[in-house]
Amino acid sequence: MTRRLAGPVLAVLLFCLAGCTAASGTDGADAAPGAAEGAPAEAGDPGLTGTLTVFAAASLTDVFTDLGQRLEEENPQLTVRFSFAGSSALATQLLQGAPADVFASADEAQMARAEDAGLVTDPEVFAENPLMLAVPPEDPAGVAPPEESGGIPGLAELIREDLTLAVCAPEVPCGAAAAEVLESAGLTDVPDTYEDDVRAVLTKVQLGEVDAGLVYLSDVHAATDTVLAYAFTEAARAVNRYPVAVVEDAANPAAARAFADLVLSDEGRTALADAGFLEP
Repeated sequence: MTRRLAGPVLAVLLFCLAGCTAASGTDGADAAPGAAEGAPAEAGDPGLTGTLTVFAAASLTDVFTDLGQRLEEENPQLTVRFSFAGSSALATQLLQGAPADVFASADEAQMARAEDAGLVTDPEVFAENPLMLAVPPEDPAGVAPPEESGGIPGLAELIREDLTLAVCAPEVPCGAAAAEVLESAGLTDVPDTYEDDVRAVLTKVQLGEVDAGLVYLSDVHAATDTVLAYAFTEAARAVNRYPVAVVEDAANPAAARAFADLVLSDEGRTALADAGFLEP
């Protein structure tokens, strides 16, 4: 039976499967004169102040923007600014001296680059994210597993030779995961286009510029009815784990710690689950 999955059904299915990556910001008020940037709240204090800069994987765009707004609402004199991009690009920027207070990567390999350079310490994993095969809602290429296929299909049952496939570039976490699942399926020569991050892959699918793309479960969740998506058995081989860490020379360490703690908190985990991420 053909399985076209969207929304909460995907999260349930992929949780079972796993068990068997442009700057933006949200503005708050300026700090009060004489207030120490990032000072923790005390009686009569304004709370966290100044600017908090967060480098985060593109797949975290929606949920981190929401969490940043929550932190600003609790601390009106704090401004949270985000740089969302491929994790490898963000790690490279950090290594080259770009200023940031928090780094959240879509895999542990890119965080390890920053940790090995002494730029972060004690990163903590806060989410997992498997891949899905996404297709445009009209599915002009007719992507579907064979009628006789039982259960979750293999990737080779979904991808034909004439199908145009978009994946992330191999140096970014979603691309590394895509390469692993394609190799497992014997489809290493299949990709037709490589994108800088997973949101770029998703956009190509939504616009119908490709027949299909390998994106994260969370991206399918964010896309709602603008894509169809299929689970596939090889996804269990490459479930990316997302770590977050405070940058060692953070300009606003108190706000950085508060944001990282929010991500790791029950509130943060609920927001992540609502956005389609799995618990580590």
